[in-house]
Amino acid sequence: MLYYLFEYLEQNYQLTGASVFQFITFRSAMAVIFSLLVSMVFGKKIIAFLNKKQIGETVRDLGLEGQAQKAGTPTMGGIIIILATLIPVLLFAKLDNVYVILLIVTTLWMGTIGFIDDYIKKFKNDKAGLKGKFKVLGQVGLGLIVGSVLYFHPDVTIREQVPQEISTGVVTSENNMILFQNPVVKEFKKEEKSTKTTIPFLKNNEFDYADILSFLGDDYKKWAWLIFIPIVIFIITAVSNGANLTDGIDGLAAGTSAIAVIALGLFTWISGNIIFSDYLNIMYIPRMGEMTIFIAAFAGALVGFLWYNTFPAQVFMGDTGSLTIGGIIAVIAIAVRKEMLIPILCGVFFAETLSVMLQVTYFKYTRKKYGEGRRIFLMSPLHHHYQKKGMHESKIVNRFWIIAVMLAVVTVLTLKLR
Repeated sequence: MLYYLFEYLEQNYQLTGASVFQFITFRSAMAVIFSLLVSMVFGKKIIAFLNKKQIGETVRDLGLEGQAQKAGTPTMGGIIIILATLIPVLLFAKLDNVYVILLIVTTLWMGTIGFIDDYIKKFKNDKAGLKGKFKVLGQVGLGLIVGSVLYFHPDVTIREQVPQEISTGVVTSENNMILFQNPVVKEFKKEEKSTKTTIPFLKNNEFDYADILSFLGDDYKKWAWLIFIPIVIFIITAVSNGANLTDGIDGLAAGTSAIAVIALGLFTWISGNIIFSDYLNIMYIPRMGEMTIFIAAFAGALVGFLWYNTFPAQVFMGDTGSLTIGGIIAVIAIAVRKEMLIPILCGVFFAETLSVMLQVTYFKYTRKKYGEGRRIFLMSPLHHHYQKKGMHESKIVNRFWIIAVMLAVVTVLTLKLR
């Protein structure tokens, strides 16, 4: 809203300094500052309200050290993250940008699913919360919306570089003979709809989902949505559930998510900037840069939430926060066409999810084969395995953060590592 206000003041009253709101970098910086202030100032009030209403965590006895002390800690703190993200976005972003709208819808959609789940747990005294099939249905619904918008909306386009060969005469120093060479000059094509994405670590690193249907004949590209939308649904469901599983000890989900989001912010800013995308020889996505403001606000909200969520936590995010975080990260990665980097960038989420899948699969297999279930890990998700080994949760979180930073650096290196 402030963007439109200062744009009006500049155009009609030539207000000095109003033009600074035209710069994405300035508005992103302001979004970070405001999100930190909102999360830290209003976060304290929200925690006090949750305490007053006795909306505390119910802890199951899993035999983990320090577990009993967490009972009664306020939950549903994901509301802090949502408010601290949306308020700066509404103030500083262009609200008619398709990517910003999509991320606002994602935040509210996944936040609502998580809130309903937490509400059922706390106010209906049902520890299971929202039934899994309804959670998945909500995630699939969001995937349908996101996939359809990214595929059909006219503002979701790319502009590719096309090599143009121009013959030029060159005089050699040996015999003064003129040789004709064909240097490659890169030019940008017009905007076009595309289902192309980026494959990391490969030289020719672009892949078009539509090519999977090339066997359908010359008009195969018009059926690309049959592949693209299900992939979007799968990614959103997988990442949101991965974030949910990671949210098991103080500061783990918020910290690793903040690191991943900052890396995605760099990808987004570069992909939306025609100069830097040209310099780094990556896909240029028009109107993508505006999404940087949302990412900046989201990163600030996560860091601000950590003020109250690090050990010993004063508040837990609950499914209100974890499902929202996963959904937002998935949509950003898909929009910036870096979804194939998710297993690396969100490696902690991936490892946590994989540990649960392996544990459950192996337990069922050995129970069927030997008559009793056996385990690969002492407990899953993975962070509980290290707790069972006697490692303090602060050390586990810090080491997982370090791993997350290393993985984020690797993903950023893919900009030139091909």
